[in-house]
Amino acid sequence: MNFDSPNSPTPSNENADSVENFIQGEIFADIFPNMPALTPKKTIKQEHEELLSRLPEFRVVRSSRRKRTLNAFRQNGVIEIHIPDRLSRRQEFEMIPEMIDLVLKRENRLRKSDSALLELSDLILAEFLPEFSERPLSVTWRVMRERWGSCTTVDRTIRISERLNSAPDYVIRYVLFHELIHLRIAGHGDDFHEYLARYPDKERAEAFLEGYEAGSVGTPEEILELPPI
Repeated sequence: MNFDSPNSPTPSNENADSVENFIQGEIFADIFPNMPALTPKKTIKQEHEELLSRLPEFRVVRSSRRKRTLNAFRQNGVIEIHIPDRLSRRQEFEMIPEMIDLVLKRENRLRKSDSALLELSDLILAEFLPEFSERPLSVTWRVMRERWGSCTTVDRTIRISERLNSAPDYVIRYVLFHELIHLRIAGHGDDFHEYLARYPDKERAEAFLEGYEAGSVGTPEEILELPPI
């Protein structure tokens, strides 16, 4: 039975299909959930850019002499990942997070905690600055790219650069000693340097820092072997 009025024009095939699709949409609305709109697949370049925004600073070094092994270590504050030249860009992209994670886990095993830094401060004060009554309220690791450490005399807080987390102990102690002096002396005048000269490994530590090797963990460690490709 046709419910259209006698004068209604006969719908075209295109209009009929639209009406049919609309009715089907109503019928199956409670059966099929609303599906999210399809998004175009990301390119390797787009995925790589997103990955870079989430990871610490790193660089990839390819070598034609390297056949199956990968090395990852921190050098001059940057994580270096050494890979065989035969790896594809996709394989390189997939391995970068794993290699960085291995380096960070190794560094976490070696690094001192914030509480250890605070305890070390007490030892340094007792040994080299016994006349100081000033004491830090907190000593913490912080991400710092421009400085090795900083001190706020108002609230007596000290921050040490994360780049030093794998540095030799005498370097960490020197930077900490430097900041502890700032609890009493804000500037870097003669009186400051008189105190700083008390540190026995001063020149050695400064040479280390000037060489910008504080982030290095030493000899590169071979930590992963590739399966045959």
